[in-house]
Amino acid sequence: MSNRQTMTFQGALEIIEALPEYQQEDLINIIRHRLIEHRQELLAENIKKAKEEYARGEVKKGTVDDLMQELAE
Repeated sequence: MSNRQTMTFQGALEIIEALPEYQQEDLINIIRHRLIEHRQELLAENIKKAKEEYARGEVKKGTVDDLMQELAE
């Protein structure tokens, strides 16, 4: 086991609730911003993979009806 203590979600909430209101608001903004950045990074990664698959010819083109027919087979 590492030297780091395991913190429960409830323990984290208690620590946050002990902060002044302005620091709680700052924390919310920081976490929200980091989540947005993380989602943007995931989206960029997915776009890159899709472009690579397209360049390798691994992407099929078609309509929704084509897809539904292929799934039914």
